[in-house]
Amino acid sequence: MRFVLLTFLLFKLATLAFSVHARDKIGLVLSGGGAKGSAHIGVLKVLEQHNIPIDYVVGTSIGAYVGGMYALGYEVDEIERIMLALPWHDGYSDFIPRAALSYANKQHRDRYNLSIRLGYSDGEFKVPHGLLLGQSAYQILQRSTDTVSSFASFDDLAIPFRAIASNIATAKMVVLDAGSINQAMKASAAVPGIVAAVEIDGVMLVDGGITNNMPIDVVKSMGADIVIAVDIGSPLAEQSELTSTVSVLNQLSTILTNNTSLAKKALMTDKDVLLRPAIDELSTTDWSVMPQALKLGEQAALANLDVLAKLAINDIDYQAYQQQKRNKAQQWFAKLADKIVEIQFSNDSKVENDIIALHFAVELNKELSKEALDLAIDRVYALDKFEQVTVEFIDTEQGRVLILYTKAKSWGPNYFDFGFNLKTDFSNRSITSMNMSYLMTDLTPKGGRWLNEVRVGWETLLASEFYQPLNKSHDLYSRARVTFAQDRWEKTNQRPELSKDSYLATLSLGYNYSFNGIIELGVTAETGDLSLDTPDTDEFDYQSYGSFVKFAYDTLNSINFPTQGNKLSVEVQWLNDKYSPHLTTTTTDKTLTFTLDWRGAVGLGGHTFVGITSFATIDNDSDFSVHVTELGGFLNLSGYQEDALIGVHKVFAAVVYQYDLGREVPGGSGLPIYLGTSIEAGNVWAMNETVKYSDLIHSGSIYIGTDTSFGPAVFGIGAATGGEYSLFLSLGKSW
Repeated sequence: MRFVLLTFLLFKLATLAFSVHARDKIGLVLSGGGAKGSAHIGVLKVLEQHNIPIDYVVGTSIGAYVGGMYALGYEVDEIERIMLALPWHDGYSDFIPRAALSYANKQHRDRYNLSIRLGYSDGEFKVPHGLLLGQSAYQILQRSTDTVSSFASFDDLAIPFRAIASNIATAKMVVLDAGSINQAMKASAAVPGIVAAVEIDGVMLVDGGITNNMPIDVVKSMGADIVIAVDIGSPLAEQSELTSTVSVLNQLSTILTNNTSLAKKALMTDKDVLLRPAIDELSTTDWSVMPQALKLGEQAALANLDVLAKLAINDIDYQAYQQQKRNKAQQWFAKLADKIVEIQFSNDSKVENDIIALHFAVELNKELSKEALDLAIDRVYALDKFEQVTVEFIDTEQGRVLILYTKAKSWGPNYFDFGFNLKTDFSNRSITSMNMSYLMTDLTPKGGRWLNEVRVGWETLLASEFYQPLNKSHDLYSRARVTFAQDRWEKTNQRPELSKDSYLATLSLGYNYSFNGIIELGVTAETGDLSLDTPDTDEFDYQSYGSFVKFAYDTLNSINFPTQGNKLSVEVQWLNDKYSPHLTTTTTDKTLTFTLDWRGAVGLGGHTFVGITSFATIDNDSDFSVHVTELGGFLNLSGYQEDALIGVHKVFAAVVYQYDLGREVPGGSGLPIYLGTSIEAGNVWAMNETVKYSDLIHSGSIYIGTDTSFGPAVFGIGAATGGEYSLFLSLGKSW
C-alpha cells in the first residue's frame, strides 16, 4: 500500500513538473519612450496581480532600464519607488556643480560662464560626441541597480535579459547580453547627438530605438513562444506642428523609430499581445509625467485583461516561479554587503592613479553602499579632468574587486572657454564684455598647464599664466603670471573718466590646504600709467613691486544666487611704489594693503539669507596711492552705478534675502527664479580721510533673477541715501 501511494505521489509531482516545464514561455518586450517609460511599470503591476509569469525580457532605451531592473529581480513596487524618486532631470546636465569643484576651477568657472565644450588638438577643433556626456545619466542608473557586479551572461539574471543598442558606425542593431547592466542600459538610451555614444568592447553604441524599438524578433530568438509587447513610442506630429528645425528633426527621429517598430510588429502572431497605452499626449522629456504614464500603463493592461488572463498560471505555480526568481537574485544581492578587497584602475587619462585614488577615497575591507559609491564617483568626476567616471564589480571568493574606469575628455587636452557680460541702466550706460581663455593641460609629467586669457569690451585684458604642481599629491604648486590690463572708471558727477593701463607680473608658491582653499605667497611687480579724461591733466607713470600673501576658501554652491556655502578671500601686500612725475613727498612709498571679501549663504527650503562683507585699507606715509578699490553696482551699493565710488579705504556690508519662485512654477520643473531684496551699507574714503561710521551710505535693492546657460540674468532697482538710484539689467558674469 505504501509503495502504491509513493508511486502515485511521484507520478503527480512529475506530472506537475512536466506541466510547469511544458507551458508556453512568455517574452516581454518594452519599447523606448523616455519619460513615458513608467507605463511599463503599470503593465508589470497588472501582470503580477494576475499571475502572468515572464520568462524573457528585452528592452530598448527606457524599456531597457525598466526591463533590466525587473530582470535583476527587483519587485515591481521597488522599481516604482526607485524610478519615481530619481532626479531624472539631472540627466540633462553633466556640468559639475560649482560646490563640488576645486578652488581654482570655481574661480575659472565664474569668469567663463558660457557652457560650451570646445577643444583643440592635432590641428583641429574638437567637441564632445553629444551635448551630454552621459555621466549624470550613468550615476542615476547606478543608484537604481545598486553595486551589482558584471555578468558573464544576462541569462544568469533572475529573468534572462537583453538590451538593444545601435552601432553608430554601421547603423546595425547590437544585442547586449553580458557585462555591466548599467552600461547596457546607458548605451541603449544614448540618443545620438544628444548623449555621447557609449563604448562597449570597442564599439560605439547609441540608442537602440534607431534600429529596433520593438525587439520582438530578439525575444523570440531567446525562446519565447508568446510575446507581450508594450509600445510607448511617440506618434508623428501634425503638419501644423512642424514649425522649426528642431520639430522637423524630432519628426525624422520619430519616423525612423516608428518604422523599426512597424517592421517588428509584423512578426507578431495571433498568440501575441500588443499593448499601446494612451500616452500620445505625454512628453518624452518631461519626467513629471511619470505618475500619469504609470496609470495609463495599468489601464492599457487591464483593458486587455481578457487576452492576458489566458496566460496566467495557478497560485502555487506562480509562487514557485516568484521564489525561483528571488533565489537567483539573492546570488548577487546577498553579495552587495561584501567587503571591497581590491581597487583596480582602468585609467584612460594622464591623471596619475594616486591622485584619482586620493579623491575616490574608498577604503578596503569595508562594505560600500550605493550612496557612498555615488559620492566617491562624484569626487573623482569633480576633478574636471574626465569625460566619464564609471565602476564595475567582480565578485571573488575573497570579496569584491572594484574596477574604476576614468576616460579623458575626448575634446582635450587643450580647451577654449568663453564668458559674456552685458550690463545696462536703461539710460545712456551699457557695458558689454567678452572673455575667452585657452588652456593647455598636461604639458609636464606632473600636470603643468598654461592658461592664456583675453577680455574685450569696456575694459581690456591679456594674460598668460603657467601653473605647475610640485609634488605627487598636487598640494604644492608654483604659479607665474603676466598681465596687461586696461581698467576704466566711467565719468560721474564727482569725477571725469579715469583709465589705467598696467603691466603686472607675479611669481608665487601655493598650497592647496584643502580641495576648497589655498594659501599663496609670492612676489609681484607692476608698471603702468594713469590718466584723467580732462584737457589740462597729463597722465603719469608708476612702478610698484613687493610681496604678498593670500588666503582663500570657497564652498559657495553658486556665485550668483548661492543657497549655501562660504567664500572668503584675505590678501596682504607689502609694496614699494614710485610715481613719475612725483605725486608724493618721498621718492618711493612703502605701502601696506589689506583686503578682505566674504560672502556666505544659508538656505532653508526656498528661503535663503546671504551675508556680504568687504573691507580694504592702505597704510603708507603719503596722501596718494594707485592701489584703489571700488563700490557701486548690484549688491555692492545697488543704488549707484557700477564702480561709481573709488577710494583706497572701503567698508561694505549687506544682508540679502531671496526666495525661489521656481518652486511655485506649475509642473514642478525646479527652474530657479529668485525674488530678492537687500539692505546694504558702505563707503570708500581717500588716503587722507578718516573712516567714520557717520559717512556710511545706506542702500537697498529689489530684484528678480535666474541662472541661465550663459550665466546669471538679473533685473532690479536699487536706491541709496542722497537720492541715488539705479535701474539695472545684467546678463552673464564678468570678473
